[in-house]
Amino acid sequence: MISTRAASGATLRPGGDTCEPEDIVHDALEELLALWDLRRDGDVLVTPAARLLPVTHGGRPAMLKLPHEEEEVRGSLALAWWDGRGGAPVLASAEDGALLMERSPEPARLTAMALGGRDDDATRVLCDVARGLHEPFPDVPASFTPLETWFRALGPAAGLHGGVLHASHEAASALLADARDVTTLHGDLHHGNVLPFGERGWLAIDPKALLGERGFDFANILCNPDAGLALAPGRLERQVNVISERAGLDRVRLLRWVLAYAGLSAAWTLGDGGDASLALGVAEIARRALSFPA
Repeated sequence: MISTRAASGATLRPGGDTCEPEDIVHDALEELLALWDLRRDGDVLVTPAARLLPVTHGGRPAMLKLPHEEEEVRGSLALAWWDGRGGAPVLASAEDGALLMERSPEPARLTAMALGGRDDDATRVLCDVARGLHEPFPDVPASFTPLETWFRALGPAAGLHGGVLHASHEAASALLADARDVTTLHGDLHHGNVLPFGERGWLAIDPKALLGERGFDFANILCNPDAGLALAPGRLERQVNVISERAGLDRVRLLRWVLAYAGLSAAWTLGDGGDASLALGVAEIARRALSFPA
């Protein structure tokens, strides 16, 4: 893997929406295309956190990522550090987060699997990918964010909005105070962030690069791949059982992580003025399964 310096830069805290001026982004992309000997293979894709450009590298499909949020920069650095151990193969990276990685030929395959009647199989794939990401490895970068920091929005949101967020905050506080199996975490593990890479198998993209109890990483699976499936009667309870068996997790503790994470997701969405019904719905299902007080 190539490691170098490049022209892009991290400018924002997580959740920000300001990015570099387009002329700077264009210049940075052109510099990387020349530096890493890449050929364009599509149009630039703009997301709230990064610019993505399909390219070819030595004739093989690849994706060039230019992050413009601090959170995405940390994730790119983490993906390079994992170096294929559960994460997508990185072909080149820069200290400021610019990344060149292999491109999957079937980006929506795991979502289609879950929605096509193979929800259990999709969940098991996610668990297997998590195992590689959670494998102990020396010299963890200091850029990995502790879960305590990640959850800081939940307490104020519970005080402001009430409801099931109180139970979510209570669950999160207890879990964080008694952390177990602390390791490196993806932080956003779900059906859209795990892709097939041919002979390499299933691998993750777009990590958030967190550090904490491994059970946290499985909670977002229960909020995906869409509201119809996530809120379907009996779905959460069944997938909790599948995850517990595949990942070797205590079922009750996993439910507490689901309650905590879904509340945090709702807090973020409410803070942005969005519709938090999916996350709140998952949190309520988990609360009832745990018999938490309303």
